Formats: sequence, structure tokens, C-alpha cells
Amino acid sequence: MNFFDRFAIPNASPAIYASMVAIVLTMIAIVVGLTYFKKWGYLWREWLTTTDHKRIGIMYLISALIMLFRGGVDALMLRAQLSMPDNKLLDAQHYNEVFSTHGVVMIMFMAMPFIFSFFNYLVPLQIGARDVAFPRLNAISFWLFFFGAMLFNISFVVGGSPDAGWTSYFPLAGTEFSESVGTNYYMVALQISGLGTLMTGINMVTTIMKMRAPGMSLMKMPMFTWSALISNLIIMTIFPVLTVALAMGTMDRLFGTNFFTTTNGGMDMMWANLFWVWGHPEVYILILPAFGMYSEIFSTFSSKNLYGYKSMVASMVVISLLSCLVWAHHFFTMGQGALSNSFFSITTMAISVPTGVKIFNWLFTMYKGKIRFTVPMLYAIGFIPLFVLGGVTGVMLAMSAADYQYHNTMFLVAHFHNVIIPGVVYAMLAGFTYYFPKMFGYMLNEKIGKWTFWLLSIGFVLAFFPMYITGLDGQARRMYTYSESTGFGPLNMVAFFGAGIMAVGFVLIVYNLYYSFRYSPRNIGSDPWDARTLEWATHTPVPEYNFAVVPQVNSNQPFWDAKKNNHHLFPGELKKIHMPNNSGLPFIMGAIFFVWGFSFVFALWISLIVAAIGIFICMAYRSFEKDHGRYISLEELNERETALRGVQQ
Repeated sequence: MNFFDRFAIPNASPAIYASMVAIVLTMIAIVVGLTYFKKWGYLWREWLTTTDHKRIGIMYLISALIMLFRGGVDALMLRAQLSMPDNKLLDAQHYNEVFSTHGVVMIMFMAMPFIFSFFNYLVPLQIGARDVAFPRLNAISFWLFFFGAMLFNISFVVGGSPDAGWTSYFPLAGTEFSESVGTNYYMVALQISGLGTLMTGINMVTTIMKMRAPGMSLMKMPMFTWSALISNLIIMTIFPVLTVALAMGTMDRLFGTNFFTTTNGGMDMMWANLFWVWGHPEVYILILPAFGMYSEIFSTFSSKNLYGYKSMVASMVVISLLSCLVWAHHFFTMGQGALSNSFFSITTMAISVPTGVKIFNWLFTMYKGKIRFTVPMLYAIGFIPLFVLGGVTGVMLAMSAADYQYHNTMFLVAHFHNVIIPGVVYAMLAGFTYYFPKMFGYMLNEKIGKWTFWLLSIGFVLAFFPMYITGLDGQARRMYTYSESTGFGPLNMVAFFGAGIMAVGFVLIVYNLYYSFRYSPRNIGSDPWDARTLEWATHTPVPEYNFAVVPQVNSNQPFWDAKKNNHHLFPGELKKIHMPNNSGLPFIMGAIFFVWGFSFVFALWISLIVAAIGIFICMAYRSFEKDHGRYISLEELNERETALRGVQQ
């Protein structure tokens, strides 16, 4: 095979060629812009080499927003293809590639970095810490995620995209049925990104357990921090399973092993089990931080304590335990016995109980509260009815006998999006709006934000509710076309129209960013929402050290107590502060992992060995590096605090 032929797209189209041109032009524009404005040094010093948890959180946020639009374009293509019978917009192969990449991008490279952005930015602030436990590891975690995402996304223009679905079931994902390197991209990119995720889990659990401010016991932590702790414990538990599964799948594809084959002792169902042992708890890794975010928002904008704090914590713990006992409900149609189907049916339905506890607690939090209908609160209130409907259809799917009707239809697609969009996307957009002033020093425009909420909500209902009906009528998922005689056309056109309305809503988010940057006032103070938790007690913008004096905590809403009950939140004196140094090593190591992964995808063994040696050199350098950080002197601290309007006492 010619050297360049191996990198060619197997099923090229005008859209792919246009994407190649767009990518090249974008890269040129970035290089020219950075050079013209002389920002290369600033970019390297302040961002690429940073170990500041807040800047890393913002980089996760920017990555998530970019991937949201990347995955959204895929979604529009899918809905456009199905908008009418016998449509020729996408052929079968391109449709397979688009829905495969859409799922991976939205789950792994949009939703995960969105929640990680809030983990990174908020958790140290909420617990009164100056940084995460392992700042350098935090930077490596981000760059592994980022370069894993970039590796996955270049598959669209170099070598071909994955085409075996976002679950990548074997034997479909084997070399017999997926001959291109697309599935190699899937295996290797998720491996690199997942390694960064596992590191983040370890880092966050250590930070929460060991670095809380004086007086902050576990039962005085904010609810978002509780959700972060439990989600990251799940990450530490189940991401090694994904690591093992991806390694085995890679060996099947590149080295001819037989872990997941249907011959020579392989077992393709083992992939399905390993994938969903990871995959279903993964849903709760996403949803629990969303629950934590909603808890903060309901409490703030109802001007009340969160109702049932202890029951909220207990329900999250129960959900996390049950989440690891439901994976086989994905196999109800695959020939299991009645006993195992019954067990997993019961555990699946049981999760609705602690979830229901949370719903009622949020309703009781709003009851007799002084509700302010801000943009974050609209997302939180809109979440409840939409998510409950998604939960009810989940109980329907949990009934193993009925699942034979629902499982491989658009009904399941509607259910999944009915849970994930209100449960995760709404929460992240609510948190994005809520914490935007703390991150950037000015607020997003409320009027544009409310228009965005209503467009997304109306578009969501129109896009996904018709799928329940067509699914019950027999429209199969993963099918790229259907005949006019099925009668699915009108409702699919409604769904396409709804997706278009959602697209307008997402465009409004971009416009809101532009409009607010131009026109929003900057004199908003440090607490524009009259909030209750510790992250709002420090300055805006937040200094690199977070708090000049470590706070003293007496409740789970210390800032509110300080404002309303005259609690002395910062009783100590100014002292010099130890901070970590910046380092370029995490970025360099991430870039080498990108080369290593690309080499693995295309079986370029020489460059792979060179990259592997580079990775070990970076690890050895770090092992022998003498970097003990730096101190911010008392004089410098006084100057900074004076510039930030003095220490908050």
C-alpha cells in the first residue's frame, strides 16, 4: 500500500473535503492571529503551562463548548437524513460514522469535560482550599483528555471515522466488519482520554478528603462537592474496566488476539459486559454532578436552605451503589435467563426511589421560598418535568418483557436523550450561567439567556417526543432510511424541525457570549446572585491563591451565615502562601501521547516506540525534578489584596 493511501478516507465525500479545507483555514487563522497580536508568549505562560485549577477548569469548559457544537452538527445531519423517507443526504456508511462519532463526542468529549470544568473550578473554592491536591497531575489530566479528543476528531479527515456505534460492539468492531482504522481511533483515543479521567478522579477524591477548610466536616460540604466526591469515587471504580476492555479490543484489532471474536475461544458478549459495567455507571458520573449543581441553584434562587440535606447525601450514595448493579438491563433482548433479567430489572427500577427523593427535596426547597426566575433557575425548574418523563420511560424500559418491544427502536433513543439533555446539558448550561460572573467578572445577558432556554426547551420537546411515537410504531434505531409506507415521515420531519430550533438556541449561546463581552457591566461585585456557599466569599476575579486567609466553616452554607448571622468567616491573619509553579511538561507529555496514539492507530511502530520512549523520559524527568513551588510573600500578598479591595473579613 502506498504510504499516503493508508491515511486516506475510505468513503470520502464533498462534506469531508470541505471539512479538511475548513480545518486548515482555521489553523492558519489561529497561527496568524496569535502572531499578529503577539500572544504566543502569553498563551504559553498563562494557559499551556498553567497548574492553576481555575484556568484548567476554564480550558475544560472551552473544550466542552467546542465539542457541544461539533456533536450538534452530527445530530443535525442525523435528523436531516431521517427527516423524510428514502432520503439520500447520507448513505449507510456515512450515517453509521456520524451516529458513532456523535455518541462518543457528546458523552466523552462534551459532557465529561463540562462536569470536569466545574469539578476543577469549584471544588477547591467550595472547600476553602488553595488548589487541588496534585496540581501537576491535574494539568496532565487535562492535556491527556484534550489530545485524546483531538486524536478522535481528526479521524473524520485522516483515515476515516469509527462506524461501529458509540458502544463499538464486537464482532462488528472487529477487523472483519470494520476494516478501516476508524475503530482504532476509538480504542486508542478513549484510552488516552480515559487515563486523564482516572487521574482526575484520584485527584478530586484526595482533594476533598484531605484539603477541606477547618471546621468543614463531610456533612458540612456543599451539595455539589458531595456530588463531585461520589462521582469521582465511581470514576476510580469503573474506569479501569474501560481501560482493560479497550486494551483487549485494541489487541484483537492490531495483534490478532481473540478476546472478543466469535471463534477460537473468543466471546463477543464479554465486550458488551465490560462496556456496560463501565457504561451505565458512566451515566451517573454525569448525572450526579448535575444533581449537585441543581441543588446549589435551587437553594440560591429560592432563598432557602436545601431541604433534606442528609437525605440528599444518602440518596446519592444509594444511586452510586445501585448504578453498578444494573448493567445487564442492556442485554434483556440477548437471551439471558428469567432470573438474571428479573434481578437487573428490579435494581434498575430501584434507582427511581433515591432519584425521586431528590426531586421531592428540590420541590420542598422551592415551597414557600422567595423564588427568583433567573436563567439558571429556569433551567433547574424546566429540568424537573422533563427529567421525570425520562425517568418514567426508563422504568418502562426496565421491564424486561416490555423491553423486547422498546429496545432497538427510537423509543430508547428518545428516552436516553430525555434523561441526558435535561439532566446533564441543562445543568451544565445552568451552572455555566450561574458561575460565569465568578469565572470572567461579568454576567451573561439575562434576556438572551431566557430566549435560549425557551428555544432549547421547545426544540427539545419537538425533536424527541415524536421518537417515542415512531419507536412504539416500530421505527428501528441505527437505520439510515425508511420507506414512505411506514408512515414515519411526518413525525420525523417534526423532529428535524425541533432539532433546528435547538440549533438556533445554541447559536444564541454564542451570541450571548459576544453581546455580554461587549456590553455587560464589570462592576458586579463578588456576589451578584446573593449566593450561599464559600466560592462566592472570595474576590472576583478569583486570585491564584483563592483565599488570602483560610476560611473557618461552621455550616454547609458558610457564606450565607457570614452575611446573615455575622459569622466570622476569615478569622486568621495574612501569611505567606505556598503555590505550585507552572510547568510545560504536562502539555509536552500530552502532545507526545497524541503522536503515540496516532502511531498506534496506523501501526506505525517506529514512531510509536520513539513516542513511548519520550513518554518515559518525561516521567523520569519529573521523578528527578526538584521543584518545590514558590511562595507569595506577605508584602506581595498585601499589594494584591489591596488591589482587589482588601481582605474580606
